[in-house]
Amino acid sequence: MKRDPLPSRRGEARPAPTIEGVRSALAKLADKSRAKLLQGFFKTGPGEYGEGDRFIGIKVPDVRKLAKEFAAASEAVVEGLLKSPVHEERLLALLILVDRYRRGSEEDKGLVYAQYLGSTRHINNWDLVDLTAGYIVGEHLFDRDKTALYDLARSKSLWERRISIIATSAFIKRGEYAHTLRLAEVLRDDEEDLIHKAVGWMLREVGKKDLSAEEAFLKRHYKKMPRTMLRYSIERFPEAKRQRYLKGKI
Repeated sequence: MKRDPLPSRRGEARPAPTIEGVRSALAKLADKSRAKLLQGFFKTGPGEYGEGDRFIGIKVPDVRKLAKEFAAASEAVVEGLLKSPVHEERLLALLILVDRYRRGSEEDKGLVYAQYLGSTRHINNWDLVDLTAGYIVGEHLFDRDKTALYDLARSKSLWERRISIIATSAFIKRGEYAHTLRLAEVLRDDEEDLIHKAVGWMLREVGKKDLSAEEAFLKRHYKKMPRTMLRYSIERFPEAKRQRYLKGKI
C-alpha cells in the first residue's frame, strides 16, 4: 500500500510525513498533567494490565485530527508508530489503519487486516482495542469465515480475547449477533475483569437491537456470569428487572 505524496494547494507534490515530523506534531499537543492522570486511569503500574505503557497526555479527538493530517504516512512510519512505547503514537498508527481500511481497495483491506492481527502485541490497552477492532477485524470478517475470532477468543492474550468480542460490534450494527452470543459463551468464565466488561457491553449492544435475543442468552447464563459482566449487560434494563437478575430471581 505505497502512499503517493500529497499534492499541496498549489499543485506540487508534498513530501510524505516522516516519523520525526509526526512525533513533533504529537509533542506540541502533549500535556504532562493530563499524561499523569492517564497513567493512573489506564493502570500502567507494576502488575497492572497496562504495566509500562507511557502516555504524553493527548486527547483522542486531537489524535484523530492528526490521523487525518498524516493519512499519507508510509508503511514504515506507521509501523514505527505502532511499535512505539508511547500510547498516543500507537493510537495514531491504529487510527491511520482504520482510515486506510475504510477507504482502501479489497487488496488494501486485506493488508490492513493482516497487519492489525500481526501487531496485537502492540494493541495492548483497552482503548486501542475498542477504537479499532470493530472497524478493521469486524468489518473484514463480517462476510468471511469467522474462525479467526474464535482463535482470538481462546488466546492467552487478554487483548486478543478482547479484540475477538469487540470486533463483533461491526456485526451487531448490521443486526447479526449470533457470533457475539457464541463468543460471549466462550468468554463467560474468563478470569479478566476487562473481558467481563467487554462481553457485558456487547451483550447490551445486542439488546439494543433485539432484547429477546439478549434475554434468551442471559436466562441461560446469568447465574454463572461474573457479576461485572451481568451488570454491564443489564445496565439499560428497568430497575425492577435489573434487581431480579442481580438477585437470581428471573
